[in-house]
Amino acid sequence: MKRIEPKPGQESVWDYPRPPRIEPEARRVRVMFGGVTIADSTDAMRVLETSHPPGIYIPPQDISTGVLMPNPLTTMCEWKGRAAYWDLAVGGRSADAVGWSYPDPTPPFRSIVDYVSFYPGRVDECYLDDELVTAQAGNFYGGWVTSEIVGPFKGAAGTWGW
Repeated sequence: MKRIEPKPGQESVWDYPRPPRIEPEARRVRVMFGGVTIADSTDAMRVLETSHPPGIYIPPQDISTGVLMPNPLTTMCEWKGRAAYWDLAVGGRSADAVGWSYPDPTPPFRSIVDYVSFYPGRVDECYLDDELVTAQAGNFYGGWVTSEIVGPFKGAAGTWGW
């Protein structure tokens, strides 16, 4: 693994902390599915963790009512606690485990209780302001890759032990 040196205006995920840091997301966040905007927020939070593109967490009041249903999947994050997962159904289309939230996060992450983070690769489109987000590689992590961050990013085959 060789760190990519950031250019002016970029961040390296290798400069992000471990344990992760949470901070407000300054840009407007939108999530699209089936031609419908299912989330639109100017109050999102981002979680920054070494080797990962930021995870973007959207407050529940900025997500369309009735589109998310609980999924039985749960996972454990050593930093944030137990994650609950969400399925999505809109206009006759559905997708499983499109996002996750922390109903009872650890104390450092209480500010994102019940906020939902969506996997960019499991919905149709995610935007930060007007930039279309790229999904983090792999099927476990849900980081949002944009032009202002550089890696390499954990998630692709062979990166599990980073």
